Amino acid sequence: MTTDASAPAAVSPDRALHRLFLTLFLRGRSSRGLRRNNMPRSVASKLLLTLLAYGCFGCFALAFVQRPVFEISIYLHGMTLLFCGMFIAASSGEILFNKEEADILLHRPVTPQALLRAKLTVLLQVSLWIAGAFNLAGMVAGVLSPNGNALYPLAHALSTVLEAVFCAGGVVLAYELCLRSFGREKLEGIMTTVQVLVAVGTVVAGQLVPRVIGRATFQRGSIGIHPWWFDLLPPAWFAGLDDAITGNGGIRAMTLAVIGVACTSLVAWLALGRMARHYETGMQLLGETTSAVPASQLASRRWLDALVHSPLLSWWLRNPVRRAAFVLVASYLVRDRDVKLRVYPGLAPLLVMPIAFMMPVSQHGADPFGGFGVAFCGAYMGMIPLFALSLLQYSQQWQAGDVFRAAPIPGPALLCAGARQAVTCFITIPLMVFFTAVVYFLRHTSAELPLLLPGLIALPAFTLAPHLGGKAIPFSKAGEEARSARRGLDLFGVILVSISLSLVAIWAWSMGWFHWFLLSEIAVVGVIYTLMRVSLTRAPWPSME
Repeated sequence: MTTDASAPAAVSPDRALHRLFLTLFLRGRSSRGLRRNNMPRSVASKLLLTLLAYGCFGCFALAFVQRPVFEISIYLHGMTLLFCGMFIAASSGEILFNKEEADILLHRPVTPQALLRAKLTVLLQVSLWIAGAFNLAGMVAGVLSPNGNALYPLAHALSTVLEAVFCAGGVVLAYELCLRSFGREKLEGIMTTVQVLVAVGTVVAGQLVPRVIGRATFQRGSIGIHPWWFDLLPPAWFAGLDDAITGNGGIRAMTLAVIGVACTSLVAWLALGRMARHYETGMQLLGETTSAVPASQLASRRWLDALVHSPLLSWWLRNPVRRAAFVLVASYLVRDRDVKLRVYPGLAPLLVMPIAFMMPVSQHGADPFGGFGVAFCGAYMGMIPLFALSLLQYSQQWQAGDVFRAAPIPGPALLCAGARQAVTCFITIPLMVFFTAVVYFLRHTSAELPLLLPGLIALPAFTLAPHLGGKAIPFSKAGEEARSARRGLDLFGVILVSISLSLVAIWAWSMGWFHWFLLSEIAVVGVIYTLMRVSLTRAPWPSME
């Protein structure tokens, strides 16, 4: 028997799966709008503008050029954990547990370990592109540091790779523990909770780092005086690895480096080896359908039906199209696994930022920002519904969104209005109560509560912004993991807008013109809101191609 020497070599299953999931990441999960001549071929081409923005933001590390290597690395690893953690936490639910993939792949001779490795390598590849773009300027700062040298770029590249592996492996391991410990009925809710906790944890770790840098004392040695719990944070482990490889650290840096390498190895071994067998079981459980409706879903239906027919909401939702959109969005927010894994982990990190601005940073508990933290909290609160509505346009059942076009509705305005009302009822109002309580308990006074008003006044305009041009129709687009890579930049943009509004508000407060500022803002927002409403009312259905 002879073989054809010119036949191409067979592609290994791991490479084929990796290429498959990378193609899904680059092109999305829908064929609409794709053109052969402009399809992205690599992560760099797909995320070019995003990576350039991360690179520009990373130039802030040059401000640390006269600081020790350990301090530079702490800042870089803290922000890298923030950006990569947000991307992995936001994307992991869509990438790891897609119901359509389960229908295609589970009956094929593909081991759960190979499937999990392929998905995890795509997450790591994109994370490393993001981390590399952000850390490029920081590597220059490390070389120019007083105790830096030419080894720093190599050391920091190694530690950044380990940090990305630790972050991705930690998310996967958390899911696998849920798959092992809970049944199907509780699994979806537990997974959402885990993803929220991971997202919040990465943001908290990223925010604690710069605060500790401001309070710590870095002397001649690279590691100075800082709280004992600082060594428990992952950025400290990988910064210790940088310090140890460059030859500047002592016993403490070596200890932190060993902890970082050991924890990363343990997490990777557990996620890809010991616990990987539970991944296939979880995919099967999540893909199963049952004829009987769970009691929890029946209870939520009864509760939602009673809410919609209550006197206040029945008047507010008197338009039948708005009411139908309200019920649809509310049902997805309460019951749908895909939407919960996308929306709640995407919003959870946003709740940490304003609280960080209000926490005292000095040793004596004083707040150097004055009332700025409260004003920032109010402005930030107005931006959160914008994020929620942007996330709600994606769904694994996006094909069903074509039903909207078949209905006798002239445009998407009424559907978008129902979605805004649902977000207002289930997300905005609870967050208003939460942030007001946080401000009161952290400040121990209600005197600064009026500083929340500028953000609340701007809330209607912020809420309409995603729908301009007939966009952000609920559940009308296929999930796109590449969009999650921009989540950190979206967060940065929200922070800039919130800071700008907060600075104007606190300036008016200090000058005694706050009442006039509120009246002026009401007039300006009223005009902008009216123009936006008119534009949305006239917006046609967006093109399907």
